Amino acid sequence: MQLDDIDRRILRVLQRQGRVTNAELAEQVNLSPSACHRRVQRLESDGIIAEYVALLDLKRIGRPTTVFVEITLSGQSDDLLDRFEREVARVPDVLECHLMAGSADYLLKIIAIDTEDFARIHRRYLSRLPGVTQMQSSFALRRVVQTTAVDI
Repeated sequence: MQLDDIDRRILRVLQRQGRVTNAELAEQVNLSPSACHRRVQRLESDGIIAEYVALLDLKRIGRPTTVFVEITLSGQSDDLLDRFEREVARVPDVLECHLMAGSADYLLKIIAIDTEDFARIHRRYLSRLPGVTQMQSSFALRRVVQTTAVDI
């Protein structure tokens, strides 16, 4: 799908103000409300807008610790990768899991209450994931940049 300038303006606004009303959005992008609504519906149905979410302040909900875990598996068979991915998707504390090129097979982003809580997550979930031969955990000291908005 080709995005025109109006689509890009709509997407820029929605990335930063997901709860904006259609009337406010239409005004910001200089469209009539009905035309704006049709455009947003098309962007949703075409899969450009994948979903709407509420981003939580992890410190305020008691999960201020972010840990990045590099995982190396014992092999690269489709069966092992599928089993690992199914199981890691069940770990409630994993925010992201990426199949990687490089020294590690997967990179996980995990949130925890503190180091003790991460130790629990490690014992209860991570150490039981199929095919894991090595794990390297790195604790984030401070978030420098965080955004979900991409340049459109």
